[in-house]
Amino acid sequence: MAPQSLKVLALFVCISWCAFAEAGDVEMDGAAGATFSVGTYGARADGKTDDSNAFMKTWQAACASSGKVKIQIPGGKYLLGPLTFSGPCPKVTMLTIVHKGTLLASTNLGKFKSDVWLEFYGVKGLRISGGGTVDGQGAAAWDKNSCHKMKNCQALPVSVKFIGMNDTIVRGLTSVNPKFFHMAVIDCQRFTATDLTLTAPEDSPNTDGCHIEGSTGVEISRAKIGTGDDCISIGHGNTDVLISSVECGPGHGLSIGSLGKYKYEKDVKGLIIRDSKITSTQNGVRIKTWENSPVSTIATNITFENIIMSNVSNPIIIDQTYCPFKNCGSKDPSKVKLSNIHFTNIRGTSATPVAVTLECSKGYPCQNVNLKDIQLKYINGSDATLACANVSPQFSGTVNPKKCTAPIAAA
Repeated sequence: MAPQSLKVLALFVCISWCAFAEAGDVEMDGAAGATFSVGTYGARADGKTDDSNAFMKTWQAACASSGKVKIQIPGGKYLLGPLTFSGPCPKVTMLTIVHKGTLLASTNLGKFKSDVWLEFYGVKGLRISGGGTVDGQGAAAWDKNSCHKMKNCQALPVSVKFIGMNDTIVRGLTSVNPKFFHMAVIDCQRFTATDLTLTAPEDSPNTDGCHIEGSTGVEISRAKIGTGDDCISIGHGNTDVLISSVECGPGHGLSIGSLGKYKYEKDVKGLIIRDSKITSTQNGVRIKTWENSPVSTIATNITFENIIMSNVSNPIIIDQTYCPFKNCGSKDPSKVKLSNIHFTNIRGTSATPVAVTLECSKGYPCQNVNLKDIQLKYINGSDATLACANVSPQFSGTVNPKKCTAPIAAA
């Protein structure tokens, strides 16, 4: 065949393949499996009809399929009660949910028998994309929440909870007005979430952006979070967690903890929070542990770096006498042992005169707390101060405030 004919043939093959791939959503690393649409299984998408059964039938069909499987949630409003999307899906190598609609949580609390609205459990290879929204419709339930007032309470439903998952990627999800947390990642391995938008009013109770617990290899990045509690809360039992490029505010800041509340808690190791901006929050970067911890645990190798504060109360805080209630009982010291804590290149303005508070446990003083290149000014332009208890911080680079000139008063 002539060279010119070969070029024409090659061009024809390329154009035909590209058109086929676009039409059929062919994946270059393997043949695509079946696609399942919630509309096929009866979803009305009118925002009034309960579409829970349609969603569950769609999930069951997809989970029973094989290969790389896709679930389509087209544009529209879907009213849903509590649902659990369970694995394992033994023949499915990857399950992708393309969510382009808006999911509306039922406002009837009587339908919820547990503390979760949408639960994903025991699935390997889940992908969620599409830029869709989950709306917890929490305003109708926030006055029923007592967890911000008392230690023992009945939690309201988390909007989206991932439990026991492996190799999960969530991209482009928007969550608004949850009844409780926006998201929770529990006992997961290799969990990645990017391009999140999580919003709720500043006065909405316990609406943490993303709570992480008992997990390994978690990455949260490129997130915009404005809510009524912690933008990110990293609980007990976590290892190798990276939080980066988060815009936080309003809310309570980026927190590790609270730790030391329960008897079953495990150690925390290898946490990094970096490259983020915090604006007009109650706290900046924080480690909080309960006083009178029931067991002794360790929290070590924790780094906060490259963070900009703007009008933030308590920009840097270690609080080992944490108690958000009027009375927490015993005043025994926290048994959570903090060590190898690094605050690096944190700068901006503090809404409070004390910009840095390092209040460690009198029973287990903090070890190896380092502050490097810290530049924090009180919002009125005057110098901020640093308060210390049960810690001997180490300073390097240019640090302001640098000396523990404001001792912490006894409660």
